[in-house]
Amino acid sequence: MAVEQARPSPEQFLTLIRRQERGRLKVYLGSAAGVGKTYAMLREGHRLKQQGLDVAIGFVETHGRAETAEQIGDLEVIPPKLIEYRGVTLREMDLDAILARRPAVCLVDELAHTNAPGSHHPKRYKDVEDLLRAGIHVITTVNVQHLESLYDEVERATGVKVKERLPDSVLAEADQIVNIDISAEDLLERLKAGKVYPPERAERALENFFIPANLTRLREITLTEVAHLIDRRNRRAEADQAPASATERVMVGLSSLGPNAPALLRKAARLADRLNAPWYAVYIQTPAEDLTRIDAATQRVVGKNLELAQQLGGIPMTFRGPDVASTIAAFAREYGIKVVVMGKSNQPWYRRLLGESILERLLRQSEGMDVMIVDV
Repeated sequence: MAVEQARPSPEQFLTLIRRQERGRLKVYLGSAAGVGKTYAMLREGHRLKQQGLDVAIGFVETHGRAETAEQIGDLEVIPPKLIEYRGVTLREMDLDAILARRPAVCLVDELAHTNAPGSHHPKRYKDVEDLLRAGIHVITTVNVQHLESLYDEVERATGVKVKERLPDSVLAEADQIVNIDISAEDLLERLKAGKVYPPERAERALENFFIPANLTRLREITLTEVAHLIDRRNRRAEADQAPASATERVMVGLSSLGPNAPALLRKAARLADRLNAPWYAVYIQTPAEDLTRIDAATQRVVGKNLELAQQLGGIPMTFRGPDVASTIAAFAREYGIKVVVMGKSNQPWYRRLLGESILERLLRQSEGMDVMIVDV
């Protein structure tokens, strides 16, 4: 009896075509400034040039480090674009010049950088995406604390609110990720020797961010993240060779009054990523949440939360219903949701005495799905 083999879907083949047309992305990932990411990127640029490839530097930031500046050597540097902003001249990567020059390989430092007003894109990773779409291979650098989904974890670990962040999906799409790892002790020695920052800035850093506990925790986070990203890339490669199959779906329920929605979204994104599952960020619009009954400021908060969900790789949606619990349950049934993520209620204890909580009502209606309550 003949056995029909499962055939890859047309969508999978289209994905393969698009990846073939795009440039390749290699990322040097580090736990903190000064571990040697830019140095390693430049050294690889020289090796590729010696092998006959057309290599150019799209942007490099030496931060005054002599050993890093020396590594530029005879590599071609595409001049930066100078932008005047509030009386200050800022140096930015010249995207147009790189696209016109069209090197085979472009070296781009500091992937999470925020561009000056007047640039093509607000963030440098968007510039890099343009280069990749043009078929230019890119080697770049970034520190782990700039990943959007790690914002809350990094703040808890170090007390620092990282302002420059990029979506996890940027690294998830990378073809190669290399962890540049040195011990906290070695990094502190580099800092004290003036190999990371100038003396006055190094002194401030040693008193604040660059303390052993912070550096050790960031190193642990980086090693964990690299292992996961490599595993995800391997699973993606296997998926390209296998037929599409049903998978678990995750949803997180949002309201205009929910506790710390951004942190809840980041936790849901990381959970879905670990499950290799699509996920939905669903704004539950009950009659009390109707746009005619909430003010403009609250509407803006809801909009920002849904935008963040999209940046984290989720599918933002609005779902209307009579109350929160039954609406979440209805959405879960309609979209085949297997895992529902909810934030821990901040409702005072005496309010809970008046009747069932949203969680209790949801649990009664959640047959066939798991409900996870996370503390944010």
